[in-house]
Amino acid sequence: MDPTLLKVRRAVQAAIATLSSSTDGVQLSETLGTIKRYLGGTENQVSLKEREEFTHVHFSTFLQGLVSNLSPEWIELLTSDQQKELWDSFFLEGPADQAFLVLLDSIISTGPSFRLMKIISVLEQFLQTGGMSALMWEVCHQQAQAGSPMLQETLLNKVVCLPDHLCNKLHGSNLPIFFPQNYFPLLATEIIQVLQRIADSLRDGLDCSISFVSQVLGKVCVHGRQKEILKVLMPRLIDLTMADCIWQRMCWRLVECVPDRWMEAVVCGFVQTAPGAGVLSRLLGNLVVKNKKAQFVLTQKLLLLQYGYATAVLQNLIGYLALDSLRRSLLIKVLKELLETWGSSSAVKHSPVEQQLYVSKAILICLAHLKESEVESNSQELLTSLMAGMKCHLDSNLPRIRRLGMIVAESISSRISKDGPSLRFQYEDDDETRELKSLWMHTSPQPPVINLPSVCDDDLTPYDMSEDKELKKMKAPVYIRDCIEVLTGSEDVDKWEATMKVLESLVRRNSAATREVSLELAKVLLHLEEKTYTEGFVGLRQRALVAVTITEPVPVVQYLTSQFYSLNYSLRQRMDILDVLALAAQELAQPHAGGKKKPCSAQSPCISMLPGADSSQDWRRIVDERIKSKTRRFAKGQSLAEPACGPNRFSSVAGHFFFPLIQNFDRPLVTFDLLGDDHLLLGRLAHTLAILMYFAVHTVVAAAMGKALLEFVWALRFHTDSYVRQGLLSSVSSVLLSVPSEHLLEAMSEEFLETQSWLADVAENDPDADCRRLAWQNLLLMENLLKKLRSVPS
Repeated sequence: MDPTLLKVRRAVQAAIATLSSSTDGVQLSETLGTIKRYLGGTENQVSLKEREEFTHVHFSTFLQGLVSNLSPEWIELLTSDQQKELWDSFFLEGPADQAFLVLLDSIISTGPSFRLMKIISVLEQFLQTGGMSALMWEVCHQQAQAGSPMLQETLLNKVVCLPDHLCNKLHGSNLPIFFPQNYFPLLATEIIQVLQRIADSLRDGLDCSISFVSQVLGKVCVHGRQKEILKVLMPRLIDLTMADCIWQRMCWRLVECVPDRWMEAVVCGFVQTAPGAGVLSRLLGNLVVKNKKAQFVLTQKLLLLQYGYATAVLQNLIGYLALDSLRRSLLIKVLKELLETWGSSSAVKHSPVEQQLYVSKAILICLAHLKESEVESNSQELLTSLMAGMKCHLDSNLPRIRRLGMIVAESISSRISKDGPSLRFQYEDDDETRELKSLWMHTSPQPPVINLPSVCDDDLTPYDMSEDKELKKMKAPVYIRDCIEVLTGSEDVDKWEATMKVLESLVRRNSAATREVSLELAKVLLHLEEKTYTEGFVGLRQRALVAVTITEPVPVVQYLTSQFYSLNYSLRQRMDILDVLALAAQELAQPHAGGKKKPCSAQSPCISMLPGADSSQDWRRIVDERIKSKTRRFAKGQSLAEPACGPNRFSSVAGHFFFPLIQNFDRPLVTFDLLGDDHLLLGRLAHTLAILMYFAVHTVVAAAMGKALLEFVWALRFHTDSYVRQGLLSSVSSVLLSVPSEHLLEAMSEEFLETQSWLADVAENDPDADCRRLAWQNLLLMENLLKKLRSVPS
């Protein structure tokens, strides 16, 4: 071993032995002074190599020795000045990360005593003298030099949870500095100090990592302390980034380096705290474009899945999307998704009024930020959304809902018909109305535009276009693989549009080729976004995905069902998955003749599931027709004959559709929670399961599916959302229609009786008229099944 390093080790060991045994104050002070040389705090300097050996290898051990020997008798051997210079200084002047860990671990493991109070006093001094900024600065350097991840994780937990540790230990004797309302503002001040040192390092051309500071910020925010830390941090960042490009870029990195699991808490805190969209844009930069988690939070969760934020937060968020050319595509996307929700009859009927007001405000703010060119390029979609949304709002029996629809419809109409007549309604003019109108008539200040020298029009020579000929229409691909290449890589929008229009027919005509790339094509279609306006794009994409699914059901369905519960999918994409599964199940279940699909009959009609349509209403009419055929003794005249039976391709794959969907509904994820706020998606899931159950009639797995579905219904039977309850009641209808009656009353008798009792209660007491009707319908069907079984001779 290196003699120099061995010398340091022996010195530390001798010092610890002396501190443990000596009762001579002079000897103790000399021993402490000898060791303090390794911190560089005395005139007798030691070599850099010895100092590094001490701080990296022996410092924590020595601090633990200091703590273990601490007692009233021992400390009295030193004068007051010696205590500060030769005991306290080791914790206040040495490596801050090691000192902090030893102090906190000692507090946690020490009972009420003089030692505990002394350590707490030193920890208080540590915080008051910039110990936290020194600690974070040391870790930032360690990260730049690939330090220990385990040590950094330990430090992160201790730094963020310090108030919890001290509160649990001291209870009523806790010091004010350790209270959360005092500690986290102090931590914010220390963060600014660290960022200042990082900025100085960058100006000097030195590398330095910011990720530990980002982790501290993220973990504090996710622990619910955004208010305490951001009330100090945000004003300082706003001032420092105003005219300093290094601080701006450093602030962007500060947020970008926050781990995904904490990104939501940080982003929400910034959006709520920023005094305007321009400031938010300066602090976040293009985070929404670079980070998928931030994009989900800003464009989905804060707008479509939550609705408790103030109007100023919406203005911050949407204004932020509008303030940069790279982000404006997301502004258009957000507006389309908001209009899709606004135009959904199911959402209008079942969503809380407060959520509908929130969505309406967001739409109006988006419209206010649209440029004329953007309005013109999206005018057809705006008009379609206007017609759908206006109808379902005006059909509502709530005056407030109707008024919201009128105001949003007026604003859309005004933007579309800039120079022509627009819609005008009569409604009460109150504070809410005036606020809504002000949102789309007023936009946040736009960033200044730099005027560059331009060529005057008069200097340009007109180009002769009289001989120009119209370009031929783009030839569509004829091979499946070519379609995939166009959809994933081509920048030719005409070729892309032509591919979308022929894709379904190509898939259906080329089954063998489709099977080779079915999974790849399904992934492309599920994530496909509209590159340019294509008429009927949503329907084209959906029909193509259905065609792929029925061509190669098992792998494609396994992929779709697994993605339904995966992270980082939008609400729209999850609903797309449900719609495709239901449509594919319907087509697979239809009888075929000569290889061609039969037209849909009353018993298996086409299910309309395009966005904005309430597919469950169409499907309920199907069930009503079949229930009538099952209860024909109460009908007048001759009942309808059952349609001709044929091969049911759905029978062999029904389990792949059904069971993966029903298995994980009660497992909350980061991006959505079916048993929490995502009522609309849960309702759609219930209706989809009902549809799959319906088409599983005469299949081997129908009984197992029915039992699982009744358990699903039983778990959610008291759900507060009427749309979810309607889906559950539709599921009961499907079970009664598809599971053999003998099996229902023998193998599932207990579930049958429990369901019957619940249905009776719903039929009498449910506040929703559709729920009561469905419950009575199911009770009637149950009674008919019982009578049918009793009439069969034994």
